[in-house]
Amino acid sequence: MKNIMGIIYTGERDAQLRELTATRAVAAVPLGGRYRLIDFPLSAMVASGIRNVGVIAQRNYNSLMDHLGSGKEWDLHGKRSGLVLLPPFLTQENVGVYSGFLDALRSNLHYLRRSKERYVVITDTHMLFNAHFDEMAAAHEASGADITLLYTKDPSMRRNGAGRYLNVEADGRVTGIEVDPAISRMPVTYMESFCIRRELLITLVDQAVSRGQYHLTRDLLMNGIYDGSLNVHGFEHKGKVWAIDSVQAYFDCSMDLLKHEIRADLFEANRPVLTKLRDEMPTRYVSGSSVKNSLIADGCVIEGTVENSILFRGVKVERGAVVRDSIVMQDGLIKSGAELQHCILDKQATIREGTRMLGPRSYPIVIAKNLMV
Repeated sequence: MKNIMGIIYTGERDAQLRELTATRAVAAVPLGGRYRLIDFPLSAMVASGIRNVGVIAQRNYNSLMDHLGSGKEWDLHGKRSGLVLLPPFLTQENVGVYSGFLDALRSNLHYLRRSKERYVVITDTHMLFNAHFDEMAAAHEASGADITLLYTKDPSMRRNGAGRYLNVEADGRVTGIEVDPAISRMPVTYMESFCIRRELLITLVDQAVSRGQYHLTRDLLMNGIYDGSLNVHGFEHKGKVWAIDSVQAYFDCSMDLLKHEIRADLFEANRPVLTKLRDEMPTRYVSGSSVKNSLIADGCVIEGTVENSILFRGVKVERGAVVRDSIVMQDGLIKSGAELQHCILDKQATIREGTRMLGPRSYPIVIAKNLMV
């Protein structure tokens, strides 16, 4: 795997997650009590042996850069390779906001050109899964394909009017692709991760952008598949996949993490998910408190009742407060007598005494960062 580098694109879907991405990129959205979405693809690349990883930011990336730092937590702070942060920059050609993924790659061709690896693994961050990029890269090299696309047969990934879908033949060749169809007619879902030879990527990106094309899937992949100019293969991911493309999808994914079998699939013992450390005291459970089927991070103080919920670091639930089927992010405060159900509280949110917030599961209530309700 020393001959493979990685690129992580932090996404353009911030509007779909409403308050959760008002001040942060999709990649920096907290998940599972202590992680960010970017921790999963970044840790998967490290576990796959990739040691040169570039992170292309789009907007609202201050929180993301603070989280990643030098890459020390992922052992990506070496002298010759490691983690490279690639925020957008202003030039005569680039106005600071990319027109699409191809434009983002074009603006960072200097990074691709100075890298030495033969292959590139590229992934987005709004897809959550336990990636084995080493296996995909090995299959790509063995097949002789120009591009190998990662796909899943998971039916829960299908959306009417959204998503990318593939037709994959028995020999692995991709012969069809759809982008955001009203009703998909192709059997598998493209997970927006792929492997390609680095020099070929540079050539394709330069040619596409020079023709005014900026959409990687719609312009580059679709044209290459249908005119036969690219030999595109597929590689199946057989584990669970979530598309974090809405507040509801984020909430459902978080509730799935309360299931032991789901956590066992996502968090393999020999492929740990790494994240930025924050030293905290162990959580304190006060006499009379009640906690059932919940994920509780370090530094919390539980005096009330918590059921089927996820509490991040430093959350306090005062006596008489009830938190059910909810997500409370870092340093949240639930005061005495308050009751929450089907709620998502962003960092440092406070719920006053006696407040009742009972949302439907199909449309959870979202409280933005630093608000007091």
